Amino acid sequence: MTAAINRRSLLKSTAFGAAALASASWAGRARAAENLVVGVVYVGPRGDFGWSQSHATAVEALKKVPGVTVVEEENVPETLAVSNTMRSMIELDGAKLIFGASFGYFNPFMIDMAKQYPDVQFRHPTTLWSADKHPANLGGYFAYLDQAHYVDGVAAGLSSKTGKIGYIAAKPISLVLRNINSFMLGARLGNPNATVKLIFTGDWSLPVREAEAANALAGAGCDVVACHVDSPKVIVETLERRGVKSCGHNASQASLAPKGFITGAENKYETIYKGFAEALVKGEKLPNVAVGGYDKDMVTNTAYGAGATEEARRAADAAIAALKTGKPIFVGPINDNKGNVIVAAGSSLGNYAPELETTNYLVEGVEGSVT
Repeated sequence: MTAAINRRSLLKSTAFGAAALASASWAGRARAAENLVVGVVYVGPRGDFGWSQSHATAVEALKKVPGVTVVEEENVPETLAVSNTMRSMIELDGAKLIFGASFGYFNPFMIDMAKQYPDVQFRHPTTLWSADKHPANLGGYFAYLDQAHYVDGVAAGLSSKTGKIGYIAAKPISLVLRNINSFMLGARLGNPNATVKLIFTGDWSLPVREAEAANALAGAGCDVVACHVDSPKVIVETLERRGVKSCGHNASQASLAPKGFITGAENKYETIYKGFAEALVKGEKLPNVAVGGYDKDMVTNTAYGAGATEEARRAADAAIAALKTGKPIFVGPINDNKGNVIVAAGSSLGNYAPELETTNYLVEGVEGSVT
């Protein structure tokens, strides 16, 4: 079951909002008694071909779980609007589990809501929750998408004819740098001479700059381009028009590039959404933090497109199989692109090594800078 209304409009009038909450609370309690009601709040449109869509895809699977009703609202800004939306989901619909799918929802909004509603579980797609700082009914989940970007790199390196690959990213923060480095290491697995020309746009969603970056990389001779921005839609469409192959991010962009799409790194939030809901239906306690990659079925790669060669598909499948067993991506010797040793020969960093959480470098082969 699912329901969606504009809760901000409903609660725009304080008087009307209070009356609505009072008159509808019985309905919410009745629904809650029958089903577990799960609320999901998106910062953007569900069909954005990116971040919000990665959550919406998971929600479609969640709706099929017996005993679960889903209520949703999209385009909710990182302001008090999100608190109003969550409050209405709780008071009007009887929600007992809330997923807030945007970084800026956590502090202060979800922290405050968790304090106000201690019998409701709140979960946020980060590892920001801390036992000594935050309410016990709040928590997080995180998909280590660098593992899927590594697979992207494997496929990209073997689908490129020139070995000149491009990468468009939003900001040089640790999470993004880790994805870029994993992609580079994957590309060199099958093509030791591959290079990655990097362009930062400066923010998560800047369609004009993203298009400019895609055109610049195409003009520089890159025949494959990957990315890490909120929604790669403009990037993938621009590359397709330029005859350049592409790798996606967050959700599937395969339909945007029927000729050049290779594969993409996707969050598999379905595992978390369904798992948490099923646990609550059974009366089980949720973990405050859940993290994982391929070994925990929390990431996936988009089905191969026409841009992926047969050799690339076989190698990418083998990489996925290895990741599921926990085989590390960062196996030495690895230097950064300034010549400093990152991982010595004979050593490796596990896929969840704490050192990777503070990545502040680009590995050898990446043409670009973090400053």
